Amino acid sequence: MPCHNQSLNNVTTGQEHNLTKHVRFAASSNKSSSVPVAPISEAVDDVNKQRLNGNCPNGGGLGPDVLNLGPQLKLLPLNSQILELQTIIRDKTTSRGDFVFCADRLIRLVVEEGLNQLPYSECTVTTPTGHMYEGVKFERGNCGVSIMRSGEAMEQGLRDCCRSIRIGKILIQSDEETQEAKVYYAKFPPDINRRKVLLMYPILSTGNTVIEAVQVLIEHGLQPKHIILLSLFSTPHGAKAILQEFPEITLLTTELHPVAPTHFGQKYFGTE
Repeated sequence: MPCHNQSLNNVTTGQEHNLTKHVRFAASSNKSSSVPVAPISEAVDDVNKQRLNGNCPNGGGLGPDVLNLGPQLKLLPLNSQILELQTIIRDKTTSRGDFVFCADRLIRLVVEEGLNQLPYSECTVTTPTGHMYEGVKFERGNCGVSIMRSGEAMEQGLRDCCRSIRIGKILIQSDEETQEAKVYYAKFPPDINRRKVLLMYPILSTGNTVIEAVQVLIEHGLQPKHIILLSLFSTPHGAKAILQEFPEITLLTTELHPVAPTHFGQKYFGTE
């Protein structure tokens, strides 16, 4: 699907720098806007450009030199396909049909990379021609947990990759008076304390909702090191808050940016 604003055929090596600036919230040309565009951190912007050029180590993960969060923060290696999906999702003129289509594509990429973080063992199989093939298989005991409601958008992507995987749910909402996150509903597999959990929440803004969800999982006996948090977009503040609170969690996302597309859940489910 072509980008609404720019054809991918125009993304040449000599234009990558300009393209990056365009989609990373360059200064708005609308002088009458009453909402200022958040400034881009030089460190985050530099890493994004390095990722686009394929020069960022550890598959695009940010190291201590950027946010001092360590190797538990991992970003998908950035390419023109991911960049286009991010652009379409952020574009206010995108139709809901295109939004859902692109969101599902990006979710699938994040889920696939999340599965790469799970433990596996070596195995040998026999091919139809009678040859032995040495490969791997994932260990049993994995499950998903979605943070309602926007996290439910990622469930189908996980089921497309793991047909029989069990998925739990957590409902967390902010108190109208105190603005603190409160848990209203939680349902997990009974043996979740022995599983590896893919925790799904597409937009990390402040990180408060995820922190509360992780605390609920810990109360059910799950160790933080067995949690892989899957998100599409994250702010540096949100990622830092989560990993400072739970440094053993693995946080996987496609982008760090001060401005998160907080309209995601409403547009995905058509409740704008």
